[in-house]
Amino acid sequence: MEEKKVTSFLDKLKQKAQNQTNYGGETEINEAQMNTRDCPSCGAGRAKQDGVTHCAYCSFEFLSVKLTDGVYIKKEDNSI
Repeated sequence: MEEKKVTSFLDKLKQKAQNQTNYGGETEINEAQMNTRDCPSCGAGRAKQDGVTHCAYCSFEFLSVKLTDGVYIKKEDNSI
């Protein structure tokens, strides 16, 4: 006759702890990096961010933004 092993509450907790996985999945290991861009006019470094259009030091224009009519939003005519 086979004997059934009775697992204690503590043994069940230990087993659950060993079988659990990380919340959110496995972690990715990436090398450290800096996402920067130098100003071509004065050489000042700045963080590369979307929407930054001018250098904070020399006012060099990185991006020229021209607003046009969109699908839902139209340009306002303030000449009236």
